[in-house]
Amino acid sequence: MEIEIIFEKEHNQAAAYFDHTLIGVCQFIEIEKKVWNIIHTEVDPAYQGKSIARKLVNMVIKEAQEEKKQLIADCSYAKKILTQEKNKTQGDNSDIKVTT
Repeated sequence: MEIEIIFEKEHNQAAAYFDHTLIGVCQFIEIEKKVWNIIHTEVDPAYQGKSIARKLVNMVIKEAQEEKKQLIADCSYAKKILTQEKNKTQGDNSDIKVTT
C-alpha cells in the first residue's frame, strides 16, 4: 500500500493517507483573496523520515501556483521549504514570499 498525498481545498490542507488513515497534514489559511499562509505541517512519528512533510508542502505550493495565490508561512518547516524554493528559482518566483 502506498502513501497518498491529496489536496483537500475544502479543509485548507494537503493530507497524507496510508491505508485510508490520516498520517500527515500541511494546513494553510487564506488571509487575503490572493494569499495563503501555511500555518502547520505535521506527520505521525511512525511515518517520519519518508519525506512526507516535504511532499505535503510541495502539494500546497503546486496548488497555490495553479490558483495564482501567493504563499507565506508561519510554520517553521514550511518557511524553510519556501526559502529553498525561492532560492532555487533565484528569486524569480514572486508568488513565494518568506516572512520572518
